[in-house]
Amino acid sequence: MKTHGKRIGIATLFIVLFSGMMNLFAQNDESYFTISGVVKDQSTKKKLEQVNISVPGSNLSGITNEEGAFTLKIRKSVGAKEIEFSRIGYFSTRISIDEKDFLNQTFYLAPNRKQLQEVVVESWKNPEDLVREALKRVASNYSDKPDLLTGFYRETVQKGKKFINISEAVINIYKNSYAENNANADRVQIFKGRKLLTTKASDTLAVKLLGGPNLSVYADIVKNPDILFDENSLGNFNFKMENPEFLDNRQQYVLSFTPAIILPYPLCYGKLYIDKETLAFIRAEFYLDMKDRNKATEAILRKKPAGLRFKPDEVFFVVSYKQRDGKSYLNYIRNEVKFKCDWQRRLFATNYAVVSEMIVTESKEDNVSNISRKESFNKNESLSDKVMNFYDDNFWGAYNIIEPTESLESAVNKLKKEHL
Repeated sequence: MKTHGKRIGIATLFIVLFSGMMNLFAQNDESYFTISGVVKDQSTKKKLEQVNISVPGSNLSGITNEEGAFTLKIRKSVGAKEIEFSRIGYFSTRISIDEKDFLNQTFYLAPNRKQLQEVVVESWKNPEDLVREALKRVASNYSDKPDLLTGFYRETVQKGKKFINISEAVINIYKNSYAENNANADRVQIFKGRKLLTTKASDTLAVKLLGGPNLSVYADIVKNPDILFDENSLGNFNFKMENPEFLDNRQQYVLSFTPAIILPYPLCYGKLYIDKETLAFIRAEFYLDMKDRNKATEAILRKKPAGLRFKPDEVFFVVSYKQRDGKSYLNYIRNEVKFKCDWQRRLFATNYAVVSEMIVTESKEDNVSNISRKESFNKNESLSDKVMNFYDDNFWGAYNIIEPTESLESAVNKLKKEHL
């Protein structure tokens, strides 16, 4: 996607005719136990997606899928006594654990319907000033030294209701100091990967997401202002204060934003969550403006075959950060791209959806070295093309993943049956 006049690689689709470093955390060598289950709303019993699960006092983390399910693998060397569940609009909850498997359980979160006092909200009569102040505090609110993150990354391609490609990987992510504010120095390396489902020769089109694992670099809105805005481009948007929310039992300002001007490239609209105490950006949910479909197409499409008509429908992002020891760290990113394709002189178009998501499952701050350019994943590469270079029979071990949804599991099980 390109926002501020340049293509930065997020959600870049490459459509073509289809013709028939080491283990930095050494997790596989250590014994671990597993916590798994479903998280629900205590009042409605509705399954809750994007609930963050973490181990207090450590940097281990996981997240629930669209059906509220999760699996968290915890190394015994961590000495974990509790796990914590947190989500926007809910009280955070801690559950005691005893270093034994605790499987297929149901956990509940209670809605937090408290509101910020009106006098607090009115202290920022101009919401743009609040965003500007939050931008000024980035250097103090986020990590001031290099971090090496371990993350789980998955990307899927759907044609209609059918999955045609599923790839996933454990990735290493180097993040330099946020005080330097230079996303170009951040790099991603594939550690292990596998392809669970691949496009068949009978499918007319192969849809590829270029630079997919680099989602953790390009969509870091705090480090990379090109994805949304910086102090100099705030005037391109209208900001509005919305009802406040709670996350991790901390009060959050909520602001909506919409494009205020027309530029040669599409802007975004959505919501920002800013911690009331620190003014750190904690979460962003935003869409690419689709009012001009030609601009949107130019932003996300790299290449297509002649005669194919590409019609973008939606580009959506979720970016969240987790606070730890007085600093905020990148935690979770999700990107969804929905579009239609049809051939000239054909009556019906086919719906496609490309979803990529990344969860940071562990981090390291001591004796961190950057990932070399040679080992980093190139923004012009597709994970589905490269992932089998990193395949390992003992793939996950103690690495944390995002649980697949039932539809994903069905697609994988179907693939397994076809190969029997």
